[in-house]
Amino acid sequence: MAQWDRLRQLPPVYIQQLHELYDRDGLPMDVRHYLSAWIEKQEWQRAARDHDFAVVLFQVLLENLDIQHSRFVQEESFLLQHNIRRYKQNFQRYLDEPCSLATAILWFLEKEKEILASAELAEQVQLLRVDQEAMETNSQQDLERKMAGLRNEVQCMEHTMVCLEEQQDEFDFKFQTHKLEAVVDEALKKEQVKVLQFLANRLNDCRKSILSDINKVLDWTDDLINLLVKKELVEWQRRQQKACIGAPDNVCLDQLEKWFTSVAECLFQVRGFLSKLEELSGKVSYENDPVKARRPALQKRADTLLKELLKSAFVVETQPSMPQGKGPLVLRTNVQFSVKTRLLVKFPELNHSMKVDVSMDREPPQIKGYRRFNVMGTTTKNLNMAESQNGGMVADFRHLTLKEQKSGGGSKGVSDISLSVTEELHLIYFNTVFELKGLAVGMQACSLPVVIISNSSQQQSAWASVLWFNMLSQDPKDVVFFASSPAAPWPQFGEMLSWQFLSATKLGLNPDQLEMIAHRLFGKQPNYDTYKVAWSKFSKENLPETFWVWFDGILFMVKTYLVDLWKEGLIMGFVSKGKEKSLLKKKKRGTFLLRFSESVIGGITFSWVETAITGEPDVKTVQPFTKEDLSQIPFHEIIRNFQLLEADNVPENPLLYLYPDTPKDQAFGKYYTEKTGDDSPYIKYIKTKLVFVSKENTLEAKSPMSSDMAQGEGLEPMNGLCGEAAEQNEDSHPLNIPLDPYHPDPMLSSSVVGPQEQDLLIDSSTNLFDEILQDEIVLNDLNFQEFNGLTPVLNDFNLQGFNGLLPQSCGSIFQ
Repeated sequence: MAQWDRLRQLPPVYIQQLHELYDRDGLPMDVRHYLSAWIEKQEWQRAARDHDFAVVLFQVLLENLDIQHSRFVQEESFLLQHNIRRYKQNFQRYLDEPCSLATAILWFLEKEKEILASAELAEQVQLLRVDQEAMETNSQQDLERKMAGLRNEVQCMEHTMVCLEEQQDEFDFKFQTHKLEAVVDEALKKEQVKVLQFLANRLNDCRKSILSDINKVLDWTDDLINLLVKKELVEWQRRQQKACIGAPDNVCLDQLEKWFTSVAECLFQVRGFLSKLEELSGKVSYENDPVKARRPALQKRADTLLKELLKSAFVVETQPSMPQGKGPLVLRTNVQFSVKTRLLVKFPELNHSMKVDVSMDREPPQIKGYRRFNVMGTTTKNLNMAESQNGGMVADFRHLTLKEQKSGGGSKGVSDISLSVTEELHLIYFNTVFELKGLAVGMQACSLPVVIISNSSQQQSAWASVLWFNMLSQDPKDVVFFASSPAAPWPQFGEMLSWQFLSATKLGLNPDQLEMIAHRLFGKQPNYDTYKVAWSKFSKENLPETFWVWFDGILFMVKTYLVDLWKEGLIMGFVSKGKEKSLLKKKKRGTFLLRFSESVIGGITFSWVETAITGEPDVKTVQPFTKEDLSQIPFHEIIRNFQLLEADNVPENPLLYLYPDTPKDQAFGKYYTEKTGDDSPYIKYIKTKLVFVSKENTLEAKSPMSSDMAQGEGLEPMNGLCGEAAEQNEDSHPLNIPLDPYHPDPMLSSSVVGPQEQDLLIDSSTNLFDEILQDEIVLNDLNFQEFNGLTPVLNDFNLQGFNGLLPQSCGSIFQ
């Protein structure tokens, strides 16, 4: 099913996200809808970097808009004609920059995929959290029963108030009649007084009963407000914190809005009852009137409860975020961001009447160097129901920016706490006033702490701070959290890491993968539950290769280039070299697995098992592939076309079975391009020359395929969190060969380097090697004194994919 059709069938909460997405400028929803099939078939990623191709797509887009306009003319759709003509005129601004249009459309399509992923993830979460859902359902059912009981009690009181008014009217009528008639007959007079006394006693009893019922309703309401404000709302706020960092938690406010509104309506009715009692008491009063004695206290209590409910009902529904940021709560100066507030007490009569104002850091901490910011843009909006798809009372701020105040850094008496830019937390405040039926309540909502950066290079570190705070902090206003940041317990830390993959790819980390990460952090332990990760070990701005840099590099690579393979479970990923070796040595020849590099940031490699001359299994590993490689050739095509070249043997692909025993083509076949053999676009993509070195009956091919070769698997010893142990081969010898100047193939990736950068036998000129083959020049003539034996050389060979990449025995170095 087409992506747009799938989006239109999503539940309302995701349809709302879709509407919010297309409220932005760049791509009108009408254009996306009517040209959906054409838009989804185009290569926008290519057009974003290829100007000529972008021009072609731009012209076809305009032609399609003309076709749609003609269609609406025939259908006499006047409004659609107008819209399409206006959209075409707006697109003319991309005439000189068609790549910008392609980038914008590509961004919208990626955001659509994120919405689809969220919806699919929610369905999976339903299956994974059955017990928790059952507990929540029981709690909600109990709350619903109490809410229904409150509403029923208030309805009964409404009927009682009508009866009370009728009783008072009856008493007042008979009392006034008795006074006017001036009855002479004492017996009759006594009888009338007796009746009046009965009516007065009944009226008094009814007033006492109603006052007692109001007190019970207020007790009931107090209990419900405690549940709503101190339990349900707090739990929602915690779920929102976790959802901001990738947790698959439900943060929909519709149910809370129903409950808050229901309790508020009941309290306003109670206030109405108390006002009516005051009115009735003013008409008919007597000594020891219970209304005069008890109503003021009940009025004060009802107002207090209502104010408490209302002040808690104003929340930030969508936390501050930039359109193309790494995640919410990371803002950049002078870059627009959006944020949405919501009033959970929905009274239609207040639509568009409550103004919300935005401000920054009302009480900033006294920390030396702590920056101050001003909020720029449209900082005042009305709460309204038009900006919410479900009819909620919201104020949606979409065009806010932050500008740093130019002020002195600190003053006398400030704290000597030192925080980096990405550890500095700021709060955004929202203020409004609720006025209804004689009640005025000032209300304030506050965002979660945001990290404010001035350069995109700070995003990675800033997002690490957001992860750490929202994982551990129980106080959402603690802006000095990083002054003494607590350590993260491993179970909580591992869960957070899994959320990153879950939100980005719809597949989190399994226990084995988490165990490998724990092993990397703490060493081999029987159990990791009591271990903790320090903030300084996770991410510090002054350390270049922290754990987070390594982990985030992998996450970016998977999300960008390997998401389908990861979701299918084809990538084992997080597995140590030692465990990799033990797993493969038990398997048949040609079994391989895919794992992330421990030394190359954002690198992935594969290892396979072969049979050594001795008959023992021998595990070999290729150098890691990075984004420079994967951006040019899909990883499944690298696996498909990988070949190992050995002297005197036909090139062959040593990758036969994906661990544990799935045939390679069965595992990856559905991702292959249709073309095979010589027609494959990847076979002739890279040309290299290889020199085979005969050494102890072992032939190894060397190729300048990636700049990572110099720092590949096992090349460097353990260095902080991201190093890998290496075994230096004492038998290796340098090669001293005069080479012609190196001219890199323009089709090679940016990671390809020349021989002057690597100790490799590579030359872009064929003359020297042709002479070696044709004239059989002895090695000494070419300064091969260090080697015994001939060095056969292979002329230009069109390698299939990354054929000829240097194999490496697990734990050894490239020679």
